[in-house]
Amino acid sequence: MTTRVRHRAPDQSGGRQAGNRSDDPAPLIQVLARRVREVESRVASKGRATPANRTRFQVVALLMRSERARVKGDPSIPAATRSVLLKRLDGVATILAQIAARDTSLLALLDADATPGPAARAMRNDWLLESGAELAPEDLVITPRPGAPSVPPELAAKQVVPESVPSRVAANPFLAPDLTRATRAEYLPGRLAGWELLGPLYRAFERGSGGESASMTLPPKPAIDRLSPAGSTLMEHQARFLEKVREGHRTFLLADEPGLGKTAQSVVAASVAGAYPMLAVVPNVVKINWAREVERWTPQRKVTVIHGDGKGVDAFADVFVVNYAVLDRHFAWLSSFGFRSMVVDEAHFIKNLGSQRSQQVLGLADRLRATTPGGDPLLMALTGTPLINDVRDFDAIWRFLGWIKDGKPAAELVRRLDEIGHTPADRAFYPAARQAVIDMGIVRRRKIDVASDLPDKRIADITVELDDDLGRSIRQAERALGERLARRYRALLAEDASADIHGEPDLTLMRRVAAAELKAGSSEKGEKGENVFTLVRTIGQAKAELAADYAGQLSHSVGKVVFFAKHIDVMDTAERVLAEAGLRTVSVRGDQSGGARQAAIDAFQTDPEVSVAVCSLLAAGVGLNLHAASNVVLAELSWTAAEQGQAIDRVHRIGQDEPVTAWRILGAGTIDTKIAELIDAKQGLAARALDGSDDDVAAGDTLQRDALVQLLAQTLTDSPEHLPPGS
Repeated sequence: MTTRVRHRAPDQSGGRQAGNRSDDPAPLIQVLARRVREVESRVASKGRATPANRTRFQVVALLMRSERARVKGDPSIPAATRSVLLKRLDGVATILAQIAARDTSLLALLDADATPGPAARAMRNDWLLESGAELAPEDLVITPRPGAPSVPPELAAKQVVPESVPSRVAANPFLAPDLTRATRAEYLPGRLAGWELLGPLYRAFERGSGGESASMTLPPKPAIDRLSPAGSTLMEHQARFLEKVREGHRTFLLADEPGLGKTAQSVVAASVAGAYPMLAVVPNVVKINWAREVERWTPQRKVTVIHGDGKGVDAFADVFVVNYAVLDRHFAWLSSFGFRSMVVDEAHFIKNLGSQRSQQVLGLADRLRATTPGGDPLLMALTGTPLINDVRDFDAIWRFLGWIKDGKPAAELVRRLDEIGHTPADRAFYPAARQAVIDMGIVRRRKIDVASDLPDKRIADITVELDDDLGRSIRQAERALGERLARRYRALLAEDASADIHGEPDLTLMRRVAAAELKAGSSEKGEKGENVFTLVRTIGQAKAELAADYAGQLSHSVGKVVFFAKHIDVMDTAERVLAEAGLRTVSVRGDQSGGARQAAIDAFQTDPEVSVAVCSLLAAGVGLNLHAASNVVLAELSWTAAEQGQAIDRVHRIGQDEPVTAWRILGAGTIDTKIAELIDAKQGLAARALDGSDDDVAAGDTLQRDALVQLLAQTLTDSPEHLPPGS
């Protein structure tokens, strides 16, 4: 954008004016007095300030404050003269207050923190030059573009920049000029001028609407699906949301219930809008799942996940996924990267406006609005729980989306409210105001509303990163197990080289090695070290807190949840994490009496205060009815598809009127994912959807053996020492 330089106009008075001002210790006051009278006259005649007069009003207030400070601090001004000058400035201040009383929308411009725009800064320079002031060359430069992002002092020491980011910035140092801002007039309220509107908007949502859904009207599903990649199909409710994006809508509170594919919708929305690069701020528990959804739904796009200090980040990616916990140390470079879209997953995490998490997210959103051409980036807040305790929990989400600013509705929302034709004094204002906010972009669908799109039962995998010390030890133990299997395989291969076929591993021999490992692992005299049983148990322990945290988030969104685990220590951890989150639980375990177990089940089914049933996969896997929930969290995997299906069927019972979703928590990069793939393959699960087929189900020992065969095959591939000499 071209830099504008303002020069002082030549003095046409032959020096007389300047000479008169040389005796005045504060010539600027005369300029301010004249300008404030001009604004007063025009506001009095029109009833409200035009955009030009709003700028004049702000510049008068700005210069009055700075001149007052100068007069008070200038030791060369005699005390009597200083008193007279301060009284003249008080007169200017009084007129400003009277003008603001006529047009209360001007009050915000009196705030010392109100930032003047380019027009106001240019006008300030003109008036200072008119008063005879000499300005430094840098003060004459007017830069309309937003300045560099300011990093809060408490975050400055934490900032890191991934290695590839400077290369990406250097590869694209210029941003397209935004010519639309100069021609876009600020909306000024009419009927609602002077009204406080945020409180009435909250009350509009507190009153509800007689059972009507809080969801904007969406266009119909397109006749031809041009968005679904090969092997995946968008559901009707997803396609309708994306059609709204295609029509040009750019801010959404997507509040669908869990299980309806909010992540997929937001991933494809960026593609529809062409809004790359995209930033997704998500909880740690779903970070890896987000990356996989990007790869699934937009395979032509590159995704990078930001871990820790950003080692390995690909700055040339299209989609950047970062979790809330590490956002603080990446705030500076993310603020200046030039994102064109931003998603906040589990957006109720930012509801506390005083938290650093909330301030960082809102700061990034403000930066996107300031740097995106047209000021209209694609912004999506995803949550099944927009409200936790109070309707004012909306506040942070609305700020993120740009629907409210500086504690009041933004211009677009005020325009919509003005079109209602009522004020907060009218009863009819409230339902119409509620709908006006919904039409800004609230989309809410429940599973029961789109039941025809969903299978009766389905499994959704949530892959979690085990990136702490325990996770590292698991990966090390898994490598050690794979190497032990490979050593046994090579020893058998050396005894009979004919077992190797054309340099490929011998499957029969691999199964013999796996069977021997299983026998040794189940024997008290087995080889010391990790075996597949202890490894899977350790993975369950490492996932316990993450799985419980996900169950808690799910409960906030959908109500009751059933949490299944195999081991008591995982159940204990889950109950502790859920209790710390303020959720009430019941427990169903193998060591309970029949009466205690039934009491726990009854409490879960009938007591609205009970949020989660923490159940043993074996003790609660059969014979129980837990249909008060339609969501199941499988924290640990069973060794058979039958056990998994039986656990899910505790919820999918007679009396269940919603589709059931089982959320299977998997450890990324571990044997966990191999076991899940085998379970699905053995049961013939297509696209993770349970269809009730009568396919044969593999026994647990077969599944264990096949998991070890996969681990052995991977180890041999990574280190192909299985080839016989001379191959």
